[in-house]
Amino acid sequence: MYELSGTVKQIFEEKTFGSGFNVREFVITTDAEKYPQDICLQCVKDKVELLNNLKEGDKVKVAFDLRGREYQGRYFVNLNAWKVDQDGAAAASSEPPPFDPADEILDEEPPF
Repeated sequence: MYELSGTVKQIFEEKTFGSGFNVREFVITTDAEKYPQDICLQCVKDKVELLNNLKEGDKVKVAFDLRGREYQGRYFVNLNAWKVDQDGAAAASSEPPPFDPADEILDEEPPF
């Protein structure tokens, strides 16, 4: 199990396939990093309803699992959300983060 806190950036429309399988993706922007990241997660089957009450800009905490698979020689990874807590983002700490010597080396944004 993994957890991610951030702000909902985008919620996509639900997709239903001929087999009856349904999926809905959403993007969370992390706010705990020096360089915020946009992370795309998905809800599948009955978990799709977790996104019904969310809107862009909501602060959330998401519990998810990693799922990997191979298809025609290519490998894919999905982040499958199974719990979404609104306003669940961790409260900001009044203490500064611990000193990391690597922070002094980075005086500009990395090239990726």
